[in-house]
Amino acid sequence: MSQRIARVNQLLQREISHQLLQNYQKLAVKITISSVDTSSDLRKAHVYYSVLGDEATIEEAKKLFRKVGKDLQRRVSQFIVLKYFPKFEFIYDPSLKRGASLIDLLDDLSEEDKTK
Repeated sequence: MSQRIARVNQLLQREISHQLLQNYQKLAVKITISSVDTSSDLRKAHVYYSVLGDEATIEEAKKLFRKVGKDLQRRVSQFIVLKYFPKFEFIYDPSLKRGASLIDLLDDLSEEDKTK
């Protein structure tokens, strides 16, 4: 990945997060934009997000992005000027949830070692 694409990815991630919190605060409070992966021609961007909560909360987040995805893309494009602005595709990223469960398991193991 080139330096330019990496900078564009970081900029998009920061601005998408900002626009979510500023304009959809009540709906997006449990959503974190974990990363953005833009194609080399800047035509598409995969926006990876994670959600704090259960399966119902994840479904609510998917519905939110289906509902406001185009508007969010428009709002972000007003603040970031590129020759070609990418089309967003929102993808759920379960890695943070898996990481949290692994940390919980490690904490449980360390507590068992302390009691022995």
